[in-house]
Amino acid sequence: MKLAVIGLGLIGGSLAKDLRDRKFTSFITGFDANSNNATEALNLGIVDEIKPLAEAVSNADVILVTIPVNAIDKVLPLVLEHVNPTSVVIDFGSTKESICNTVRKHPNRKQYVAAHPIAGTENSGPSAAINQLFDGKTCIICEKELSSEEAITTAEKLFQTLTMNLIYMDAKEHDIHLAFISHLPHAISFAMVNTVLEAERDFKNLFNIAGSGFASLTRLAKSSPDMWTPIFRQNSENVINAINAYISELELFKQLVKKKDSTLLHQMMERSNEVKKISPPAKK
Repeated sequence: MKLAVIGLGLIGGSLAKDLRDRKFTSFITGFDANSNNATEALNLGIVDEIKPLAEAVSNADVILVTIPVNAIDKVLPLVLEHVNPTSVVIDFGSTKESICNTVRKHPNRKQYVAAHPIAGTENSGPSAAINQLFDGKTCIICEKELSSEEAITTAEKLFQTLTMNLIYMDAKEHDIHLAFISHLPHAISFAMVNTVLEAERDFKNLFNIAGSGFASLTRLAKSSPDMWTPIFRQNSENVINAINAYISELELFKQLVKKKDSTLLHQMMERSNEVKKISPPAKK
């Protein structure tokens, strides 16, 4: 099976590495608007060749679109214009409603599967690509009913090859959920690091005494602004709702600290400990 990967950064490169190693594909064509990324991916052996977009798409059985969400809006209709009748297109954007709406009435819509594998690191670029990035992680497929059975079967086979757990939901529902469990944590991390950077001006050596807790909370702040700015723009309404909910909780916490109300502070933190029951332990 011939694969085309549109976007050769962390996600696209990691997909290519595992899908080749696990025999899902025998030949990988790459395309990246950034010529340096394209050259680096070729030199690293992530792809077998680099081709212009239309040529890469027209010669592939499966096309993976792994670029920032604002670029997916523009590129996905072009990709669907050039696909062969039996080809399958899968996008990997972190937002889904805007992307799905963009191609909802496209004549080749049935060949497209809207997906979001919830996996990643704070690193970017072809050199950041790693094996087993997706193993055991969750992948959400949206608007399954608008894709052909053949397209869904191919996508499911691909994600099963990556040993991912599949969930199906509506695109709008996806964006609401991700605003809380993914987009909000990134927004908090970006804002918190900026807060500490400002404090560092007055209190030198703050970063020198930071412990593992600070490192865990700030890992997300190292994520690519090129990827996350479009996510916040596309999902702005849901992200704002999530931020407002967080601010309400933070304001409550502030008031309890101000009042030195040990009892309610303890209760509030105890309630948050319930996450242990529903969330797997962090990897060490």
